[in-house]
Amino acid sequence: MPIGAAGIGNVGLRLFARIATLIGMTGFDANEHLLPFRDGPGYGAILFDRTQVRQPDPQWFDPAYWGDAAQVVGEGGRGGAWFIDFGEGDAFLRHYLRGGLVAKLSHDAHLWRGIQHVRSFAEFRLLRVLRNKKLPVPMPFAAWYRREGLHYRAAILMQRLPDVHSLGALAADEQAPWAAAGELVARFHRTGLDHADLNAHNILFDVAGQGWMIDFDRSRLRIPATAWREANLLRLQRSLRKLAGRHSIARVDAEFGLLRAAYQQAWDRGY
Repeated sequence: MPIGAAGIGNVGLRLFARIATLIGMTGFDANEHLLPFRDGPGYGAILFDRTQVRQPDPQWFDPAYWGDAAQVVGEGGRGGAWFIDFGEGDAFLRHYLRGGLVAKLSHDAHLWRGIQHVRSFAEFRLLRVLRNKKLPVPMPFAAWYRREGLHYRAAILMQRLPDVHSLGALAADEQAPWAAAGELVARFHRTGLDHADLNAHNILFDVAGQGWMIDFDRSRLRIPATAWREANLLRLQRSLRKLAGRHSIARVDAEFGLLRAAYQQAWDRGY
């Protein structure tokens, strides 16, 4: 249940003070608000922008709460994502899942290392920074975590981008805007965005040709450098190869060359 400003008791006050102190250490802008809550043996908090969300509820981050209004997202990733009929415009809900061998032990429980390392909060803040830099990313609504013992679970709720298709899907239909994709990646790199998982599912284009980038979990802002920019591009190329389908690897690489050339031209222009 959410914890209000009054009537929460000594335990609630201590919980609020502890979370607020830890959040304060990491810093956030004046429009960010924090809502701590207790949930049985666990506790957590919701970080949100009050200009976008009036009063979030921890239940929002459970797809079961939305019933038929929650639609599982099929393309890309390991699951744990839903489109939500939010009432005030469509939204996108994503849980932070684990990959690799550890996923066999727990698919969504992460080791608690302090609130400054909560993945949903980090992505929420990064999205806000990128939007302030006028970069085309979804608007974040709220980020959630719930801790119990040594582990926590996390989720984020954000704007759903309407009528978009991934670069991978467009490539399969031979409609990929390679030059626009290269310019888009260069634009993000110019601001210092090192994308932790730049793949063909995370670059989107809408029907008007507007490009978008998504999924910034574990991504960060850095001083632009050749090494990590090159690593991003190689990761994108590998993902396109995996999605080659009926196309030959030689063709995929040739098309990626168009993206790469546009990227370099945009990078050399400096904007």
